Amino acid sequence: MDRARPPAPGRLPTVTDPAETADPADVPPGIPRGAAPPPSGEALAALRRRTTAVLVVSQILGGLGVATGIALAPVLAEEIGGSEGLAGLASTSSVLGTAVLSLPFAALTAARGRRAGLTLGYLTGAAGGAVVLLAAAVGSFPLLLLGMAAFGAASSANLQARFAAADLAEPARRGRAISLVVWATTIGAVLGPNIAAPAGRSVAGLGIAEAAGPFLWGGAVFLLAAAAVFVLLRPDPLLTSRALAAGAASAAPAQGRSLRAGLAAVSASPPARLALTAIACSHTAMVSIMVMTPVDLGHHGADIELIGLVISGHIAGMYAFSPLMGWLCDRLGRVSVVLSGIALLACAALTAGTADGDHVRSAAGLFLLGLGWSAGLVGGSTLLTDSVPQEARAAVQGLSDLSMNASAGVGGALSGLVVAQAGYGWLNAMGAALLLPVAALALLARPRGGKRPAPGGR
Repeated sequence: MDRARPPAPGRLPTVTDPAETADPADVPPGIPRGAAPPPSGEALAALRRRTTAVLVVSQILGGLGVATGIALAPVLAEEIGGSEGLAGLASTSSVLGTAVLSLPFAALTAARGRRAGLTLGYLTGAAGGAVVLLAAAVGSFPLLLLGMAAFGAASSANLQARFAAADLAEPARRGRAISLVVWATTIGAVLGPNIAAPAGRSVAGLGIAEAAGPFLWGGAVFLLAAAAVFVLLRPDPLLTSRALAAGAASAAPAQGRSLRAGLAAVSASPPARLALTAIACSHTAMVSIMVMTPVDLGHHGADIELIGLVISGHIAGMYAFSPLMGWLCDRLGRVSVVLSGIALLACAALTAGTADGDHVRSAAGLFLLGLGWSAGLVGGSTLLTDSVPQEARAAVQGLSDLSMNASAGVGGALSGLVVAQAGYGWLNAMGAALLLPVAALALLARPRGGKRPAPGGR
């Protein structure tokens, strides 16, 4: 039998997809018959780099599409609904769509791998953009809400991409792998609002509201993201990680990857419960305070330019420093970063809640709010991945995205009522109160005796 030709000098060895055909004698226990043996050595290192590069590209495109559409969603909702009171329902529908669609996408990912789940997420987001455009053309508000819910599927895909980065990462570098993909969102989030205006002008000649133009462009960007994932995310990182785990005799039957099994895995793991709680509470506190800060600034005389600067600083805090949070996760431990996030969010609530018209203080509070969210998301996501069996991770990660978006949707909807009835200061106080259970769980989970965790440890 001929031997395989070695790779040419200077070229990396080819990494095959675990779904491709191979000699059954070489297949590790627990992997379906006909699957190729998992990569190792330099081939695995090359696959890690390739996977990260593809995820960064898809995250930039996904973030660009989401930010482009969401920028003018309230304006479009007001134009179609004919009422200022209906403007916020568009964004709320998108958040709820992100939450509700997280579960079916997680189920698909658990069964078929990351490539299938991410591709369907971006395609659904593109279809949502088309529905929003149709709603603008016919003037249907219910159709707009339906399109916005589907548009939120792209946000679900963006969230899942951070976990895809952790599939093949070494445990000691898992925090940095997640944080790099989170950081990539910065590019799209910053560029998106800036192309909303030309996107709006592109549909002006069609007799459609200009505020619907960004959804046309956003949908097109989602199609590019879907194509990039479908074509380039090979071999699938989740399926490959399962093949590697099977080689260590840790594979589980398919029923162990169900959403019910994921819930059981969280229930059985105190660190996983801490991680899930930290992600949900950090996200809810951030969203609840953030959505009402422009209103409070407006009440204290801030113009649109100043409000934009404050929100830009907030977004920078959310994404730009995520690589630092990932590095700290791997150096100091996941729980320490979660605790740091809770402390930063509490300081943010105190600073913003007592600003009382001081615009510099409000800006500092919103920057700290973004920084605390980054620590909570990166630290919690890394801890969650560490704390459950490999076969249950996709399901658990879907549950995490469901809980964080559902709770944030409720928090964002109630924040306006809290401000109307009690004031912006009380909203910040309530946001800080949400963090108390997380702080208690995190303090209980810290290593005893003052010992520093090993790299990649909790």
